[in-house]
Amino acid sequence: MENLALIESFSEFKDDKFIDRVTLMAILEEVFRSALKRKFGSDENFDIIINPDKGDLEIWRNRIVVEDGEVEEPNEEISLSEAQKIEPDFEVGEDVSEEVKMMDLG
Repeated sequence: MENLALIESFSEFKDDKFIDRVTLMAILEEVFRSALKRKFGSDENFDIIINPDKGDLEIWRNRIVVEDGEVEEPNEEISLSEAQKIEPDFEVGEDVSEEVKMMDLG
């Protein structure tokens, strides 16, 4: 629900300022990438999916599973035990994608 309200606000802004759809999409992505950089230090391992027609906004963080106690970069790696809380059959070396909620960005 909060995503829909956010997209609607940006859509109204787009109409008021006569901004085309492609530019609006680029602005939205940059806004969220900036928030990700502030929160996590980097936005390189995040996928941002925006569908203004449906009001959909999804942000996914992609990390690699490493052995427990071997996490050196928490934004890019996840321990095996933490990954297995998400899905019990994860193994070391696999990619894990987790959805980042808007509330988590502050």
